[in-house]
Amino acid sequence: MLTPQQLCAKAKANVEEIDIDTLHQKVAEGARVIDVREPGEYAAGHIRQAVNMPRGVLEMQLNQHPDVAGYDDALERIAEQPLYLICRTGGRSALSAESLQRMGFNKVVSVDGGMQAWEERKYPQVTGE
Repeated sequence: MLTPQQLCAKAKANVEEIDIDTLHQKVAEGARVIDVREPGEYAAGHIRQAVNMPRGVLEMQLNQHPDVAGYDDALERIAEQPLYLICRTGGRSALSAESLQRMGFNKVVSVDGGMQAWEERKYPQVTGE
């Protein structure tokens, strides 16, 4: 049996990760960010461009991403560019990235350190949405 920490470590070994400073640069360039935290966590503070799709429903709601909603080939369209996944510390985003890779996404990236690292760097965030 694996502990949650071991499961996350295993996922991190199988996915691409970037640090928070690299994400900050990517966000400035218009990166597509998906926040996989729960809605309450997202409302407490998130990256302005981030779309909230909690880990528990990510795979089922990905085709509803605002960039591709309404297209018959929504999943193919969203897979054309990198997806940056963020959570609180990097565990849920790594698990989510691993899951999306199993679906066939090969440009999915987990953010190591998550929103905790974003907040520590004092990068801008939106609250109350």
